[in-house]
Amino acid sequence: MATTSPAASEAAGSGPWQLALAELRRRTSVKISLIVVALFAVMAIAAPLISSLGGWSPDEFDKTAIDPYLGGQPIGPLGGISADHWLGVEPVTGRDLFARVVHGAQVSLLIAFSATAIVVVAGTAAGITAGYFGGRTDAALSRLMDLTMSFPSLIFMIAMMSVARDVNRVVLMTAVIGLFGWPGIARVVRGQTLSLKHREYVDAARVGGSGPWRILTREVLPGVAGPVVAYTTLIIPGMIATEAALSYLGVGVRPPTPSWGQMIAESVNFYDTDPMYFVLPSICLFLTVLAFTLLGDALRDVLDPRGSRS
Repeated sequence: MATTSPAASEAAGSGPWQLALAELRRRTSVKISLIVVALFAVMAIAAPLISSLGGWSPDEFDKTAIDPYLGGQPIGPLGGISADHWLGVEPVTGRDLFARVVHGAQVSLLIAFSATAIVVVAGTAAGITAGYFGGRTDAALSRLMDLTMSFPSLIFMIAMMSVARDVNRVVLMTAVIGLFGWPGIARVVRGQTLSLKHREYVDAARVGGSGPWRILTREVLPGVAGPVVAYTTLIIPGMIATEAALSYLGVGVRPPTPSWGQMIAESVNFYDTDPMYFVLPSICLFLTVLAFTLLGDALRDVLDPRGSRS
Protein backbone atom coordinates (compact mmCIF):
# COMPACT_ATOMS: atom_id res chain seq x y z
CA MET A 1 0.00 0.00 0.00
CA ALA A 2 1.39 3.44 -0.98
CA THR A 3 2.30 5.83 1.80
CA THR A 4 2.10 9.60 1.76
CA SER A 5 4.96 11.74 3.01
CA PRO A 6 4.30 14.20 5.87
CA ALA A 7 5.10 17.16 3.58
CA ALA A 8 2.62 15.94 0.97
CA SER A 9 -0.02 15.34 3.62
CA GLU A 10 0.49 18.81 5.04
CA ALA A 11 0.26 20.37 1.58
CA ALA A 12 -2.89 18.39 0.79
CA GLY A 13 -4.55 19.56 4.00
CA SER A 14 -3.61 23.20 3.62
CA GLY A 15 -5.60 25.91 1.92
CA PRO A 16 -4.21 28.21 -0.78
CA TRP A 17 -3.41 30.99 1.70
CA GLN A 18 -1.51 28.60 3.99
CA LEU A 19 0.47 27.29 1.02
CA ALA A 20 1.23 30.83 -0.09
CA LEU A 21 2.47 31.80 3.37
CA ALA A 22 4.64 28.68 3.51
CA GLU A 23 6.20 29.56 0.16
CA LEU A 24 6.82 33.16 1.25
CA ARG A 25 8.54 31.99 4.46
CA ARG A 26 11.07 30.09 2.39
CA ARG A 27 12.21 33.20 0.52
CA THR A 28 15.09 35.14 2.05
CA SER A 29 14.22 38.31 0.12
CA VAL A 30 10.75 38.30 1.68
CA LYS A 31 12.14 37.98 5.20
CA ILE A 32 14.59 40.85 4.69
CA SER A 33 11.94 43.01 3.04
CA LEU A 34 9.51 42.41 5.89
CA ILE A 35 12.17 43.41 8.44
CA VAL A 36 12.90 46.66 6.56
CA VAL A 37 9.20 47.45 6.14
CA ALA A 38 8.53 46.72 9.81
CA LEU A 39 11.40 48.98 10.92
CA PHE A 40 10.18 51.92 8.88
CA ALA A 41 6.57 51.29 9.91
CA VAL A 42 7.55 51.37 13.58
CA MET A 43 9.59 54.50 12.90
CA ALA A 44 6.56 56.18 11.34
CA ILE A 45 4.09 55.11 14.03
CA ALA A 46 6.34 55.99 16.98
CA ALA A 47 8.03 59.03 15.38
CA PRO A 48 7.49 61.44 18.33
CA LEU A 49 8.76 58.88 20.84
CA ILE A 50 11.78 57.84 18.75
CA SER A 51 12.82 61.39 17.92
CA SER A 52 12.57 62.34 21.59
CA LEU A 53 15.31 59.79 22.34
CA GLY A 54 17.72 62.08 20.52
CA GLY A 55 16.60 65.04 22.59
CA TRP A 56 15.50 67.23 19.66
CA SER A 57 12.23 67.99 17.90
CA PRO A 58 12.18 68.19 14.09
CA ASP A 59 11.56 71.96 14.13
CA GLU A 60 14.05 72.89 16.85
CA PHE A 61 17.02 75.03 15.79
CA ASP A 62 20.51 74.53 17.19
CA LYS A 63 22.67 77.48 16.15
CA THR A 64 25.61 76.12 18.16
CA ALA A 65 25.87 73.16 15.75
CA ILE A 66 26.57 75.28 12.67
CA ASP A 67 29.36 77.66 11.73
CA PRO A 68 27.98 81.11 10.78
CA TYR A 69 31.31 82.07 9.22
CA LEU A 70 31.14 79.16 6.74
CA GLY A 71 27.63 79.77 5.44
CA GLY A 72 25.96 77.76 8.18
CA GLN A 73 27.86 74.54 7.55
CA PRO A 74 27.55 71.90 10.31
CA ILE A 75 30.38 71.82 12.82
CA GLY A 76 32.11 68.46 12.97
CA PRO A 77 32.62 65.50 10.63
CA LEU A 78 29.95 63.89 8.41
CA GLY A 79 27.50 66.75 8.64
CA GLY A 80 27.87 67.40 12.33
CA ILE A 81 27.40 63.87 13.69
CA SER A 82 27.98 63.94 17.43
CA ALA A 83 26.60 62.69 20.73
CA ASP A 84 24.03 65.49 20.62
CA HIS A 85 23.04 64.97 16.98
CA TRP A 86 23.19 61.30 16.04
CA LEU A 87 22.84 61.86 12.27
CA GLY A 88 24.13 65.41 12.12
CA VAL A 89 22.22 68.62 11.46
CA GLU A 90 20.81 70.57 8.57
CA PRO A 91 23.03 73.28 7.13
CA VAL A 92 22.00 76.88 7.90
CA THR A 93 19.17 75.92 10.31
CA GLY A 94 20.92 73.41 12.59
CA ARG A 95 17.81 71.25 12.85
CA ASP A 96 18.47 67.68 13.98
CA LEU A 97 18.56 65.28 11.03
CA PHE A 98 17.65 62.23 13.10
CA ALA A 99 14.40 63.85 14.23
CA ARG A 100 13.57 65.09 10.74
CA VAL A 101 14.28 61.75 9.05
CA VAL A 102 12.09 59.94 11.59
CA HIS A 103 9.21 62.41 11.22
CA GLY A 104 9.75 62.40 7.45
CA ALA A 105 9.04 58.67 7.50
CA GLN A 106 5.75 59.35 9.26
CA VAL A 107 4.61 61.90 6.66
CA SER A 108 5.82 59.98 3.60
CA LEU A 109 4.41 56.60 4.68
CA LEU A 110 1.14 58.13 5.93
CA ILE A 111 0.50 59.68 2.53
CA ALA A 112 1.58 56.54 0.67
CA PHE A 113 -0.53 54.13 2.76
CA SER A 114 -3.59 56.40 2.78
CA ALA A 115 -3.43 56.95 -0.99
CA THR A 116 -2.97 53.21 -1.51
CA ALA A 117 -6.05 52.50 0.61
CA ILE A 118 -8.10 54.88 -1.54
CA VAL A 119 -6.76 53.29 -4.73
CA VAL A 120 -7.41 49.72 -3.58
CA VAL A 121 -10.93 50.36 -2.27
CA ALA A 122 -12.02 52.44 -5.26
CA GLY A 123 -10.30 50.22 -7.83
CA THR A 124 -11.62 46.97 -6.34
CA ALA A 125 -15.17 48.32 -6.10
CA ALA A 126 -15.11 49.65 -9.67
CA GLY A 127 -13.49 46.50 -11.08
CA ILE A 128 -15.89 44.07 -9.42
CA THR A 129 -18.91 46.17 -10.39
CA ALA A 130 -17.82 46.48 -14.01
CA GLY A 131 -16.89 42.83 -14.37
CA TYR A 132 -19.95 41.37 -12.66
CA PHE A 133 -22.76 43.53 -14.04
CA GLY A 134 -21.30 44.07 -17.51
CA GLY A 135 -23.32 45.86 -20.17
CA ARG A 136 -23.71 49.61 -19.79
CA THR A 137 -22.23 49.56 -16.31
CA ASP A 138 -19.07 47.94 -17.61
CA ALA A 139 -18.92 50.31 -20.59
CA ALA A 140 -19.34 53.42 -18.41
CA LEU A 141 -16.76 52.36 -15.82
CA SER A 142 -14.30 51.20 -18.50
CA ARG A 143 -14.55 54.56 -20.29
CA LEU A 144 -13.99 56.31 -16.94
CA MET A 145 -10.87 54.18 -16.41
CA ASP A 146 -9.61 55.06 -19.88
CA LEU A 147 -10.33 58.76 -19.31
CA THR A 148 -8.50 58.81 -15.97
CA MET A 149 -5.50 56.91 -17.36
CA SER A 150 -5.29 59.25 -20.36
CA PHE A 151 -4.48 62.25 -18.18
CA PRO A 152 -0.80 63.16 -17.77
CA SER A 153 -1.15 62.45 -14.07
CA LEU A 154 2.07 64.03 -12.78
CA ILE A 155 1.45 67.30 -14.61
CA PHE A 156 -2.16 67.37 -13.42
CA MET A 157 -1.04 66.66 -9.83
CA ILE A 158 1.46 69.52 -9.97
CA ALA A 159 -1.23 71.87 -11.29
CA MET A 160 -3.77 70.88 -8.63
CA MET A 161 -1.23 71.09 -5.81
CA SER A 162 -0.05 74.50 -7.02
CA VAL A 163 -3.55 75.99 -7.24
CA ALA A 164 -4.80 74.73 -3.86
CA ARG A 165 -2.87 76.70 -1.25
CA ASP A 166 -4.72 77.16 2.04
CA VAL A 167 -5.52 73.48 2.60
CA ASN A 168 -4.07 70.59 4.54
CA ARG A 169 -1.25 69.44 2.27
CA VAL A 170 -1.16 65.88 3.57
CA VAL A 171 -4.90 65.37 2.96
CA LEU A 172 -4.72 67.05 -0.43
CA MET A 173 -1.74 64.97 -1.58
CA THR A 174 -3.44 61.78 -0.43
CA ALA A 175 -6.61 62.62 -2.37
CA VAL A 176 -4.80 63.76 -5.52
CA ILE A 177 -2.48 60.74 -5.67
CA GLY A 178 -5.39 58.37 -5.00
CA LEU A 179 -7.49 60.04 -7.70
CA PHE A 180 -5.19 58.89 -10.49
CA GLY A 181 -4.14 55.50 -9.17
CA TRP A 182 -7.34 53.43 -9.07
CA PRO A 183 -7.81 52.49 -12.78
CA GLY A 184 -4.82 50.15 -12.83
CA ILE A 185 -6.05 47.84 -10.10
CA ALA A 186 -9.63 48.23 -11.36
CA ARG A 187 -8.61 46.68 -14.68
CA VAL A 188 -6.96 43.75 -12.91
CA VAL A 189 -10.01 43.13 -10.70
CA ARG A 190 -12.39 43.49 -13.65
CA GLY A 191 -10.53 40.80 -15.58
CA GLN A 192 -10.54 38.46 -12.59
CA THR A 193 -14.26 39.08 -11.99
CA LEU A 194 -15.11 38.29 -15.61
CA SER A 195 -13.47 34.88 -15.20
CA LEU A 196 -15.17 34.20 -11.86
CA LYS A 197 -18.77 35.29 -12.39
CA HIS A 198 -19.66 32.20 -14.44
CA ARG A 199 -18.02 29.67 -12.12
CA GLU A 200 -20.21 26.89 -10.77
CA TYR A 201 -20.25 28.12 -7.17
CA VAL A 202 -21.29 31.63 -8.29
CA ASP A 203 -24.10 30.19 -10.44
CA ALA A 204 -25.15 28.02 -7.52
CA ALA A 205 -25.34 31.03 -5.21
CA ARG A 206 -27.36 32.91 -7.82
CA VAL A 207 -29.80 30.01 -8.28
CA GLY A 208 -30.04 29.69 -4.50
CA GLY A 209 -31.53 33.18 -4.31
CA SER A 210 -28.49 35.20 -3.24
CA GLY A 211 -28.57 38.84 -4.30
CA PRO A 212 -25.79 40.67 -6.15
CA TRP A 213 -24.33 42.19 -2.98
CA ARG A 214 -24.06 38.81 -1.25
CA ILE A 215 -22.55 37.18 -4.34
CA LEU A 216 -20.01 39.97 -4.79
CA THR A 217 -18.90 39.98 -1.15
CA ARG A 218 -19.12 36.25 -0.39
CA GLU A 219 -18.19 34.60 -3.69
CA VAL A 220 -16.38 37.00 -6.03
CA LEU A 221 -14.36 39.14 -3.61
CA PRO A 222 -12.48 36.20 -2.00
CA GLY A 223 -11.55 35.04 -5.50
CA VAL A 224 -9.90 38.35 -6.40
CA ALA A 225 -8.30 38.86 -2.97
CA GLY A 226 -4.98 37.23 -3.93
CA PRO A 227 -4.21 39.48 -6.92
CA VAL A 228 -5.45 42.52 -4.99
CA VAL A 229 -3.08 41.81 -2.08
CA ALA A 230 -0.18 41.26 -4.48
CA TYR A 231 -0.78 44.41 -6.51
CA THR A 232 -1.42 46.48 -3.39
CA THR A 233 2.11 45.76 -2.23
CA LEU A 234 3.41 46.76 -5.66
CA ILE A 235 1.41 50.01 -5.61
CA ILE A 236 2.89 51.26 -2.32
CA PRO A 237 6.45 51.97 -3.61
CA GLY A 238 4.97 53.96 -6.49
CA MET A 239 2.95 56.02 -4.02
CA ILE A 240 6.03 56.68 -1.88
CA ALA A 241 7.98 57.75 -4.96
CA THR A 242 5.13 59.99 -6.16
CA GLU A 243 4.92 61.79 -2.81
CA ALA A 244 8.69 62.24 -2.83
CA ALA A 245 8.60 63.58 -6.39
CA LEU A 246 5.87 66.12 -5.63
CA SER A 247 7.66 67.28 -2.48
CA TYR A 248 10.94 67.43 -4.42
CA LEU A 249 9.27 69.67 -7.02
CA GLY A 250 8.07 72.00 -4.27
CA VAL A 251 4.32 71.35 -4.59
CA GLY A 252 4.02 68.70 -1.90
CA VAL A 253 4.46 68.93 1.84
CA ARG A 254 5.68 72.38 2.83
CA PRO A 255 8.22 73.35 5.49
CA PRO A 256 8.52 73.04 8.39
CA THR A 257 6.71 69.69 8.02
CA PRO A 258 9.43 67.21 7.05
CA SER A 259 9.20 64.57 4.33
CA TRP A 260 11.93 62.61 2.60
CA GLY A 261 11.25 64.18 -0.79
CA GLN A 262 11.34 67.68 0.64
CA MET A 263 14.61 66.96 2.46
CA ILE A 264 16.20 65.63 -0.72
CA ALA A 265 15.10 68.77 -2.59
CA GLU A 266 16.57 71.05 0.08
CA SER A 267 19.82 69.05 0.22
CA VAL A 268 20.60 69.56 -3.48
CA ASN A 269 22.17 72.94 -2.71
CA PHE A 270 24.53 71.33 -0.18
CA TYR A 271 25.44 67.98 -1.75
CA ASP A 272 29.04 69.04 -2.41
CA THR A 273 29.69 70.59 1.01
CA ASP A 274 27.45 68.38 3.19
CA PRO A 275 26.71 65.11 1.33
CA MET A 276 25.24 63.44 4.43
CA TYR A 277 22.26 65.79 4.23
CA PHE A 278 21.47 64.29 0.82
CA VAL A 279 22.49 60.70 1.55
CA LEU A 280 20.37 60.03 4.66
CA PRO A 281 16.85 60.69 3.29
CA SER A 282 17.86 59.16 -0.04
CA ILE A 283 18.89 55.90 1.64
CA CYS A 284 15.63 55.77 3.61
CA LEU A 285 13.60 56.36 0.45
CA PHE A 286 15.62 53.79 -1.53
CA LEU A 287 15.38 51.07 1.12
CA THR A 288 11.65 51.53 1.61
CA VAL A 289 10.84 51.44 -2.10
CA LEU A 290 13.15 48.47 -2.68
CA ALA A 291 11.69 46.48 0.24
CA PHE A 292 8.11 46.99 -0.91
CA THR A 293 9.04 46.20 -4.51
CA LEU A 294 10.72 42.91 -3.59
CA LEU A 295 7.85 42.00 -1.29
CA GLY A 296 5.30 42.84 -3.97
CA ASP A 297 7.12 40.79 -6.61
CA ALA A 298 7.20 37.77 -4.29
CA LEU A 299 3.51 38.11 -3.43
CA ARG A 300 2.59 38.41 -7.10
CA ASP A 301 4.61 35.30 -7.97
CA VAL A 302 2.87 33.30 -5.23
CA LEU A 303 -0.67 34.71 -5.21
CA ASP A 304 -1.07 35.63 -8.88
CA PRO A 305 1.28 33.41 -10.92
CA ARG A 306 -0.66 33.98 -14.13
CA GLY A 307 -0.27 37.74 -13.77
CA SER A 308 3.48 37.43 -13.17
CA ARG A 309 3.92 35.44 -16.40
CA SER A 310 1.95 37.87 -18.53
